[in-house]
Amino acid sequence: MKNWDSLDEHGVCTADKDCEDAYRVCQILDIPFHQVSYVKEYWNDVFSDFLNEYEKGRTPNPDIVCNKHIKFSCFFNYAVDNLGADAVATGHYARTSLEDEEVFQQKHVRRPEGLFRNRFEIRNVVKLLQAADSFKDQTFFLSQVSQDALRRTLFPLGGLTKGFVKKIAAENRLHHVLQKKESMGICFVGKRNFENFILQYLQPRPGKFISIEDNKVLGTHKGWFLYTLGQRANIGGLREPWYVVEKDGTRGDVLVAPRTDHPALYRDLLRTGRVHWVAEEPPAALVRDKMMECHFRFRHQMALVPCVLTLNQDGTVWVTAVKAVRALALGQFAVFYKGGECLGSGKILRLGPSAYTLQKGRSRPDVAVEGSSIGRGDSPGQGPTL
Repeated sequence: MKNWDSLDEHGVCTADKDCEDAYRVCQILDIPFHQVSYVKEYWNDVFSDFLNEYEKGRTPNPDIVCNKHIKFSCFFNYAVDNLGADAVATGHYARTSLEDEEVFQQKHVRRPEGLFRNRFEIRNVVKLLQAADSFKDQTFFLSQVSQDALRRTLFPLGGLTKGFVKKIAAENRLHHVLQKKESMGICFVGKRNFENFILQYLQPRPGKFISIEDNKVLGTHKGWFLYTLGQRANIGGLREPWYVVEKDGTRGDVLVAPRTDHPALYRDLLRTGRVHWVAEEPPAALVRDKMMECHFRFRHQMALVPCVLTLNQDGTVWVTAVKAVRALALGQFAVFYKGGECLGSGKILRLGPSAYTLQKGRSRPDVAVEGSSIGRGDSPGQGPTL
């Protein structure tokens, strides 16, 4: 599957090399090799969304969006409908509640051409479960995948460790893929400087770095959208590190604080957009009680944070963390977990006041991107609608 046109990137993207490696694996295993291009779809559904989110001052996650729209939609449907595959298998470290035999026992039902499915069609609900190797677990990136796709997907690595997978590869003469480095970061950026890359697509919008403590101007930047909450701000002429704590989209200023553990970086309340629930839409306990205890994370491999979800009528949720969390940012996905199951995820669209704002006993506009932030008088039960 080719998603990014490497011809545009002066050979930086590794798509062609990946294609060669996959072809060699197919030769060794004596199975057919097919290649499909989703460059156009990727641009429209993933990259345009990525740029649009950055322009709004948010921090998107293109990997989650790619799995939803490209890998487990375009690619999945091509494999099932065009190649007649019974299922797809991917290298994600994840598991489902279905045994392999159950996946293959299902009859293939071509997707309906019209708008509506047969609503009397009864299907077993498939749960998305964390991998045995908790450090490698990738359910975070699969938290927006549809039931239809999960029902016909195998995750052969779900019960294995990375070391054991490498052993299997070595025993099966797949040495050329053993040498490959792990793919980290955003595929279309490659090894380039991120700021230079994004400024190829978005117009610079110069602004100021301002200290949150005394409103002192510390330096200038090329665009407030280049920064995400929690990251270190490289401010010319300053030796000690400063960190991004808020962004003012109306003025284009980036507010910074002098310590990596500054209270302005910590929040315990957020609101998501409409949540995509993997198995139950939404979980029965949440519907019944309008509240539910679970865990969440907003970055892959960060420790799970205990929280309470409060369900809103429009399918969005308030997330109240048991303790304040560092560097929550708009546009990231809050991914929910309970007892080893990935329940689903929702995009973070609103942030509560920081610990610093609460300490100062006054409310200031936290993030101007989405209008003013939640004021001190708001609570999850009566919060403003977006």
